[in-house]
Order: sequence, then C-alpha cells, then structure tokens
Amino acid sequence: MTTLFESIEREPRLRLGTPVRLAAAATGLWRVLDAQGLIIGHLEAHLEGQGVRYGARRFHAASRTFRELGEFWSADDAVECLRLGR
Repeated sequence: MTTLFESIEREPRLRLGTPVRLAAAATGLWRVLDAQGLIIGHLEAHLEGQGVRYGARRFHAASRTFRELGEFWSADDAVECLRLGR
C-alpha cells in the first residue's frame, strides 16, 4: 500500500494522450514540457488532510517570480490549466 508521502515522490500518471511530459525537478515537483520540449510551467504535489493536491505555477519573466495558477485535486487538471493558460 502506498502512503501519501510516497505518492508525492512518484511522478503522477497523466491521462493517456496528454501532449506534455513531466521532468523531475525536486521531490514532489516536476517541470511540464510541451511537445517541442519547452517548459510551460511546474506541477507541485502538496499533502493535504484529504490527500494530495497539485499546484500549477508558471514563471513570469518580467517580475522574475513564479505565479500560482491554482490548486487541483487532479494532476491532469493542473496540467490542463498550464496548457490552456498559455
């Protein structure tokens, strides 16, 4: 049986056919790359009382900071936010 902590260490499984790939950046953090290999944002897993939440964030070059785009119960939803919010 997988513990909650172990579930944030493993790369989330995305829906089949999702046109991105994930590259590990740190424990519970992945770069989201599009089909051309460009980074479109980051996916971060957080432990919540009810399970794992996934945060979507994107680097904003002008301010040199990351912008939080939202928190989701599904890694697929967080990645869709990054893909469609370009």
